[in-house]
This record gives sequence, structure tokens and C-alpha cells, in this order.
Amino acid sequence: MARKFLYLIAILIMLAIAAAFAYRLFGVQILRTALVPTTKFEHQADAAPSVYADPAMWFSRPGKADDPSRWTPAGYQPAQKPVAAVFFIHPTSYLDRSHWNAPLDNQEANERAKLFLRGQASAFNEAGDIWAPRYRQATFGAFLTSEAAAGQALDLAYRDVLTAFDQFMKEIGPDRPIILAGHSQGALHLTRLLKDRVAGTPLAARIVAAYVVGWPVSKTADLPALGLPQCETAAQTGCILSWQTFAEPADPSLIFDTFDRTEGYTGAPRGDTEVICTNPLTGTPDAAAPASANLGALFPSADLATADILPGRISARCEGRGILSVGPPPNMVGNYVLPGNNYHVFDYSLFWANIRADAERRLNTYLNN
Repeated sequence: MARKFLYLIAILIMLAIAAAFAYRLFGVQILRTALVPTTKFEHQADAAPSVYADPAMWFSRPGKADDPSRWTPAGYQPAQKPVAAVFFIHPTSYLDRSHWNAPLDNQEANERAKLFLRGQASAFNEAGDIWAPRYRQATFGAFLTSEAAAGQALDLAYRDVLTAFDQFMKEIGPDRPIILAGHSQGALHLTRLLKDRVAGTPLAARIVAAYVVGWPVSKTADLPALGLPQCETAAQTGCILSWQTFAEPADPSLIFDTFDRTEGYTGAPRGDTEVICTNPLTGTPDAAAPASANLGALFPSADLATADILPGRISARCEGRGILSVGPPPNMVGNYVLPGNNYHVFDYSLFWANIRADAERRLNTYLNN
């Protein structure tokens, strides 16, 4: 299992570096040509409310024998009887341009999704049972164009997520504490879910924390509509954590150039607004911490045969409008990054042990209040 997991990491990294290399040589246009679908958007029926009652519609949920989110590196084990329920929305794993939305039976996309759950959602498997739905995610190319089809693809994906969440709520019961988490496209869908299902509802009182990682959240144009504040202290509950990781010299223009042209969930423009930056090493906003505060980053070995948690290697500080800087580029295997020194692929793995401790700390506070 470990070897297969790390070979999948290698495949993902090669995809990331290929995209970065193409961008540096040919710019955004080559990425659009290669990845944006040229077909029309395919209208599809919404998932029936009962669809997610089928365990096969979940990558992770209690009772699945092959649950990828229960993977842990040496020295860690998932809880046998976890207290919380975790709803995790995986990032984009569908790279094909033949459809705007991933078919649920696409093997490559599904294998990548399982990879993400092993490396990301696994950080929460001590705090709670993890529920991670399969959904008709928008293809990667949907984030490279302003075509109406891209928005339609994201809307379809989100409706699947919302249907899955409603089933999740039915199955976990009325009292369990809830952790919400996602990455990249999954974090985008999580912001919409917060607005539609949490803000202004009794459910907000059950949220231990929401980890909106790898997607910008404007403090003024988005946050007021999401129903939870940003996390101000390391043990606060009912709050939002968010960060986007860069090494020095950082150039986040690819993100902010697009972000600044949009309106937030409040209807206000996002242009030039500060975004939430939680330092995952401290659990607090707009903070700095030395590498000694890092409890462990997930590092594959040079031969990709194993993965280890290595403490004290990665520092982090919030800077600028709200990006998380890890200083000089970390000495990761291959050192593969996206344009602008964007360590998006590693948003969870660089801070895996701290995220795990953060979830446990907030859950303990919740249970003791």
C-alpha cells in the first residue's frame, strides 16, 4: 500500500511540474489549449437525494475496507472510535479535456482522488470518521477559462457535494461534532457549503472547525457570508482556517489576478482585499513560526518506497495580502512546484502533523465546553 501510494505521488508531481514547465515556456494560453475542453457543456441530471446512501458513492466513510483516508505514516494510527465526523472534499483529480465534468467511473481521476485522501484527509483520522464523497468534479481546465461552461461545470460539481453533505448529516446523527475540510476545488465547494448550509443555522454550533485550504477567502468580501469567523486562537472552535503555501520569492499573481476580478459572497468586489492566512504551525492568523514549531511534514523517501514524518524542517509565516511563505524552497524530493513558487500541491503535507494536532486540540476544546 505504501509503495503504491508513493508511486501515485510521483505521478501527481510529474503532472504538476509538466504544467509548470509549460506555463513558464508558453504562458497560460498553452495550458488553456491543452486542458480547457472544446466540447459543449453536457447538462446532466442532479443526483437523486438517495444516491449517496450507497457506500459505493464514497471514497471514504465508516466501514469501507479500502478507505484511503485511514492511511498513516509510521508512528501514527487512526482512531478506533473517533468522536467527530469529518466531511472532506477532495481537490481536482480530473485532468481530461473530453468532458467538463469527471465521469464517476473515470479510473485515473479516482486513483488520484484516493491519493489526495491518503496525503490530506488522513491528517484528520485521529479526530473523526472521514466521509469523502465521489462527485462529478469540474475538470482542471475549468479553472483556466472564463467560459460559461466552466461555471456550469463547477455548479454541477457543487450540487453533487451538497447532496452528499445532506446524506452525511442524515447518517452521522444529530449530536456529533463536525469537522469540515477540503483542498483547492474542494475548498471552493466548501465555501459555498458554508454559505448555504451553515451560515445562520443551528448547524454552526456543531462545527469544530472548517479547513478551507488552497483557496483564497477574502476577509471582507467572503468571510461575513460564511457564517463562521476566522480562527483567532489555536484552540478556538466554530471558525475557519485557510492558507495558500508559497516559497520565496513568491509570485501569487496567477491566483490574485483572477481572484481580484470576481465578486465575493457578500456581493462586494474581491479586488485588493486581504485573504485569510492561518499559520498551520500555530493555528493562529497572520503569524510567523520557526521550523522548530513544525511537528512533522510528510516526506517521501528518495526511492519513493516509504513516507516519513520529519519534524523541524519547514518554517511558515503569513505575509502580504495573506499568503503563507515557507521561506527558501524546501528540499522536497524533486522540489516540484507550480508557477510563482506555489507549493499548492503540498498545502497539507508540509504541515501534516500540525494539522492533525490542531484538529485534536480544537475538538478537545469543543468537547470540554
